Amino acid sequence: MRRFAPVLLLLFAGIAAAAADDPDLPPATYPKLAAQAATYEGFVPPGWRLESTVAGDLNGDGRPDAVLVLRDNDPKKFIDTGRASQPKFDTNPRILAVVFAGDKGGYSLVLENHTLVARTTDPFQQDPLDPDGIQAGEVAIKNGALRITLGYFGGNMGRMTYTFRFQNGRFELIGYDRVDVTRNSGVINDISINYSTQQMVRKIGHISNDADKTTRHKLPRKPLLTLEQVGDGLAFQGVPE
Repeated sequence: MRRFAPVLLLLFAGIAAAAADDPDLPPATYPKLAAQAATYEGFVPPGWRLESTVAGDLNGDGRPDAVLVLRDNDPKKFIDTGRASQPKFDTNPRILAVVFAGDKGGYSLVLENHTLVARTTDPFQQDPLDPDGIQAGEVAIKNGALRITLGYFGGNMGRMTYTFRFQNGRFELIGYDRVDVTRNSGVINDISINYSTQQMVRKIGHISNDADKTTRHKLPRKPLLTLEQVGDGLAFQGVPE
C-alpha cells in the first residue's frame, strides 16, 4: 500500500480554521454545449474557459478523441480567503465533456456531465482536480479508457480513481480505486474494484508500518453504472449494496 510519509505531520495537525459563513455565491448554471465543432474551442460556451484537454482514442476507431474540462469564468464566483498564499479561491463550476473525432475532421459531442466533478465552494477543502493538491486530481486516457482521479483533503484525505470504458454506446464504470486516510488515527483504507470481473480487493493498514490486512471479495453481478449514474464523484461509495 502506498504510504503518505510526505504529509505525515499533516495527518495529526488540526484542520485549518473553519471557513467563515458561506458568502452569497451566484448559483451554478450550465449552458448547453454545441453538438459539433471543428476544434475543441468550439465547445467552449461564452464566459467559460477550456481548463484542460487530454486526447486519445476512446471508441476504438483509431482517431484521437478528447476529454475537455470546461470551467465557468465568472469573477463573482471567486472567494476572498484572506490568505496571502491563496488570496482567491475559485468556486466556478465545471463541465466534463467528451468529443469523438469525425472521419472527415471535426468533433461530435458524446458526453456532457456536470456532476462527477462537483463544484467546490469551501476554500478550506481541496479542489478535486487540482494537479498540485496534496492529493492530486487528474483526467487521463489510458489503454483506451477514461480515467478520472479526484483528490480530497479535509477531515480525511485521499483520492479516488474512476475508470470508464465506452461500450454499449455509453461510458460504463469498469473500475474504482480509492485510498483514504483517516487523519486523526492514521488508518489507511485501500479499495480496488473491477466491476467487469466482480472482484474487490480491500487493504487496511496504518501510515506507521507496511503491515496491511488484505481481503478479497466476489461482488454480485449487476449492470454496470454509466458515468452519469455515478453522480457526485466525491460522494460515491463504490461498493454495491
